Amino acid sequence: MSAAVTVRVPAKVNVQLVVGAARPDGFHDLANVFLAVGLYDEVTAVPADRLRITCSGPDAARVPLDTTNLAARAALALAERYDVEPAVHLHIAKDIPVAGGMAGGSADGAAALVACDALWGTGASRDELLAICAELGSDVPFSLVGGAALGTGRGEKLTPIEVGGTFHWVFAMADGGLSTPAVYGEFDRLTADTEVPEPTASPVLLAALRSGDSGALAKALGNDLQPAALSLRPSLAATLAAGAEAGALAALVSGSGPTTAFLVADEAAAEKVAAALLASGTCRDTRVAASSAPGAHVI
Repeated sequence: MSAAVTVRVPAKVNVQLVVGAARPDGFHDLANVFLAVGLYDEVTAVPADRLRITCSGPDAARVPLDTTNLAARAALALAERYDVEPAVHLHIAKDIPVAGGMAGGSADGAAALVACDALWGTGASRDELLAICAELGSDVPFSLVGGAALGTGRGEKLTPIEVGGTFHWVFAMADGGLSTPAVYGEFDRLTADTEVPEPTASPVLLAALRSGDSGALAKALGNDLQPAALSLRPSLAATLAAGAEAGALAALVSGSGPTTAFLVADEAAAEKVAAALLASGTCRDTRVAASSAPGAHVI
């Protein structure tokens, strides 16, 4: 066993989120194009007398420290599979926005899984780790893989996507969170009287990622959950408008929100748009990041 293992894991943005009709199990089939971005949490695993979770960083007070935390659930799942005592202290150093539609909780689950696997020397294969990730949640497998990928099923079945360049982003954080189940519920309400087609990824968007063309990607971005998020949180429309007015190439709600994402031309444009968003008073904070980024990995 190692004395301590630290794993770094990225946030994500959904550059396209196509949502199908509700399934009998309550989930929705998705065509979810994930892009990992350079905002990271770090999870450190050290031996302990029992499973314990601690957290530091922005909004750490909003992170659960019990077994509802995906990091704890990941440790328990790996321990059960390999008949290991889950006696580990997991410390989460947060930098990914909490409850912001950027998969921060899922990232911590993937990072804890990689950290405990290394700490306990379980030697789990990549496929075994991905299977545990899928049991933990729809976004957790992508947090393990990183880069760019198309998620189908409920988002957990991943196909890697080639990315041909660097994309620059600004993220604007709203006050409070948005419940992902509530956003999906609102999507169901808004689409109740319409035919919801089978979700498929846009070939134009995939080509833009492959070519590294920010302008082409901006025209192809989409999020089927955005109308639902705006219905539940109308104030997000002002944030989207402020970013567009400041020169963003495109603006959209990130995943189920309430974080909003702005694709920009370059690093200088990112700083300009971030400053304008803060000055607009429509968000509580902004972050600048580039993509893509590697998945959960030991540092």
